Amino acid sequence: MSLSYQPLDQYRRRWMFNHHELPVPAPDQPLIKPLTPKSAMDVWNRWVSNKNVAPDEFSKGDWATRSSTWHQADEWQAAWDSDDNALPEVVNGFIDWADDATVFFCYEKYDVIETTWGCFKRHWKCFLFNDNEPLLISSQNRQAVWFHQDGMCDIGLRG
Repeated sequence: MSLSYQPLDQYRRRWMFNHHELPVPAPDQPLIKPLTPKSAMDVWNRWVSNKNVAPDEFSKGDWATRSSTWHQADEWQAAWDSDDNALPEVVNGFIDWADDATVFFCYEKYDVIETTWGCFKRHWKCFLFNDNEPLLISSQNRQAVWFHQDGMCDIGLRG
C-alpha cells in the first residue's frame, strides 16, 4: 500500500505537536506524518474498520468490539497528567516493537498519523491531546491500544 502524507505544518491538529507545554523538538517533527484523507481511509479500511468511520461507531464485526480482542485495561490519564513523559507501564510492558517500527495513531477514518514506535513513545502525550477514542496499531504487529476519553485504555491483539 502506497501512502501519501500532508505536511505537519498543514495538519489541522498541528497544535498538538507545537503545544507550549509539550513541543515536539525539530528532529522528531519529520517522524510525525499525518496521512492525506485518502491514505488515512486506506489504512482505516484495511486495519481498523471497513464499515464505520469513527471508534464511537464501531459495531458487531469490527475487531475492536470483540471482548476477546482486549486482554487488559488500565488507566493512562494519571501517566499523562504526571511530569514523567514515560508511557503508561501497561502499554510499555505489552508492546515490544522496535523503535523504528511503523505505527499508526488512528483518530477516525480520515485522520490517521503515521510515526515510529520510538517517536510515539517520546511524544505520546501530544498524540493524546485529542483523546476521542483513538487507536494505536501497527501494520506489522497485532498488538493494539485503544485509548478512551475516560482515561482508561484497553490493550490486546487486533483481529
